[in-house]
Amino acid sequence: MISRCGWCGNDPLYIDYHDKEWGVPIRDDARLFEFLILEGAQAGLSWITILRKREGYHALFDGLDAGEIAKYSDKRLEKILLDPRIIRNRLKVYGARKNALAFLDVQAKFGSFSDYIWDFVDGRPIQNQWSSLAEVPATTPLSDTISKDMKRRGFTFVGSTIIYAHMQATGMVNDHTTDCFRYSECRDLG
Repeated sequence: MISRCGWCGNDPLYIDYHDKEWGVPIRDDARLFEFLILEGAQAGLSWITILRKREGYHALFDGLDAGEIAKYSDKRLEKILLDPRIIRNRLKVYGARKNALAFLDVQAKFGSFSDYIWDFVDGRPIQNQWSSLAEVPATTPLSDTISKDMKRRGFTFVGSTIIYAHMQATGMVNDHTTDCFRYSECRDLG
C-alpha cells in the first residue's frame, strides 16, 4: 500500500494532483501564474473544488495567460462571471486581471516572476519534516512576508494562507509528510 499525505483522501483527481504536481518545484512563470490564480480562487473553498474547475479556468482565461488577462475589459470579465465552469465570485474574477497586471510588473522589474518569488527562499525549496498532517502550518512568518510584499506590489487574494498554499503547490516548500512516498521524491527535486 502506498502511503500518501492524508489530505488527498481517495478522490482520483486529488490523488493524481498529489502524486504528480503538489510539491514539485515550479520555476516556469506561466505555471506559477496559474497556481496564483487558482489559489486565489480557492479562498474560502476546498482545493478539490478548484481542481474540478481547473479546465474551466484555462478555457475562459486564455489558458491562464497573464499577458492576455491583463488586457481584459470589464465587459469580458462580466461575461466570464456568467459561466459556471469557474468560481463566479466578482472579486476573484476581477482579481485575476489585477493579479495579471501586477504579475507583468514583477516580471518587468525582476526579469521573471520565478526570480522574484524564489528569491524569498534563496532559490531552494524549504525541506520540512512533518510526521503528521496536524503539524503542517497554514501560514509561516515567511508566507506573511511574501504576502505583505505582494500586496504592496498590487496583487490581491494573496493573504498569508493563500501564499503558503502557493508555496506548497509550487514546491517552494516540501510539506509532504515524511511517511508519504512523495516526500523523498520531492526532496530530491530541490
